[in-house]
Amino acid sequence: VQLQASGGGLAQAGGYLRLSCAASGITPISYHMGWFRQAPGKEREFVAAISWNGGSTDYGDSVKGRFTISRDNAKNTVYLQMNSLKPEDTAVYYCAARMRFNGGTFVDPSQYRYWGQGTEVTVSS
Repeated sequence: VQLQASGGGLAQAGGYLRLSCAASGITPISYHMGWFRQAPGKEREFVAAISWNGGSTDYGDSVKGRFTISRDNAKNTVYLQMNSLKPEDTAVYYCAARMRFNGGTFVDPSQYRYWGQGTEVTVSS
């Protein structure tokens, strides 16, 4: 199983970036997908998640209204559109996959079985 995150980089405050997470070795309809982030010296933070069929999404409070998660199961890829970026969005962003039939909530990182290597996002003021 491999989750390959990409799309990170440097953006100005108020700008946008689009992250992608290409999965291989997993069947998309068997997994919910999520994005987490971790800034230096801080705990890993839930950003967004999407159900196996895209019918349900959830967002962390700090990104609601600015970020949008989506997925294309035909391409086995998940996206995170990040608009109105703020300096506090600076972090390494990780995509993760959790089994569809597991219990628990989207926000709990311990429920995710597979993790990508992360892509770094830096937002300048």
